Amino acid sequence: MMYKVQVRFLFHSDIKIKIPEIYNDSIFDDLFGILEDVNRKYNSYSENSYIDKINKNSGHFVKVDLQTIEILRKIIYLSKIIGGEYDIIIMPLIRLWGFYKQNPVLPYFEEIKKAKKLIDYKKIIVDRKRSCIKIGKNQEIITGSFIKAYAIEKMVNRMREMGIKDAVVNAGGSSIIAIDEWGIIAENPEDEKEVLRNVNGMPTRITKYKHSGDKDNDLFEIKIKNMSYSTSNQKNTYLMINNEKYGHIISPKTGFPSQNKQVGVITKSAFFGDIISTGLYNQTPEGFYKIMERLSCEMEISGFLIDKFGKIHYFNMEKYF
Repeated sequence: MMYKVQVRFLFHSDIKIKIPEIYNDSIFDDLFGILEDVNRKYNSYSENSYIDKINKNSGHFVKVDLQTIEILRKIIYLSKIIGGEYDIIIMPLIRLWGFYKQNPVLPYFEEIKKAKKLIDYKKIIVDRKRSCIKIGKNQEIITGSFIKAYAIEKMVNRMREMGIKDAVVNAGGSSIIAIDEWGIIAENPEDEKEVLRNVNGMPTRITKYKHSGDKDNDLFEIKIKNMSYSTSNQKNTYLMINNEKYGHIISPKTGFPSQNKQVGVITKSAFFGDIISTGLYNQTPEGFYKIMERLSCEMEISGFLIDKFGKIHYFNMEKYF
């Protein structure tokens, strides 16, 4: 079968949609329109989005729509399962570490300790009856770890409603959804060539990989159908402070960036997958297995963790190889 592809830049990523060529090009406008709508309404970086209003009115209830309520309820639920190592109120630590500064410096322990006091997803109050949300005073929600996947999942559901039965969506590499069976290559996060760019005011090291056909650069290949593959790593976005690398995935409990290398998660839900892969990034191998066991009782899930020593820990991955 022949396919057609469009790529557009949204959520600070190149979003690639690949569908059979029999469909009219106007479908791309409809599909990308769904992403743009989510970006406008729910992205914390979008002026006057529901999340932006919640952040600007911290300590007070803010009227929101039903989708905002459902998004935050699901996030709170998963945060509890992951044991607090996933927290969307992490922004104070991200700012402290200097991810929005040109010349970051290593924060003092007392500064980290102070910032950690603001980070607690349990202070998010969801009033479903009144359709209101409140966060603690001076708290701030950051949507970067889930909003793109939420939008992609919503768009893919629309694709299924339209009768598209063979397609793949690549959300900048961090989340891939396959309708019908597609092969996905998991690449080695250690084999990199880096260049420094400025993305949205944040100094970002962009990783350039060898061609995916280079077996030395591949971890393995998986085949998925009607599933999503979500990855979390710190190869693209990190700081260099005193010649040391500090990644952007920070533990809410320790206040320090995790030293793990990569997490990959296969789930039905890309939205859940991105949240879970981020939360698992802060886990020890023992914590990884414990949480995956718990999650497997509630959903179909597989995955792997590459720890700080480069050792790969697999959970229920065999059927996808």
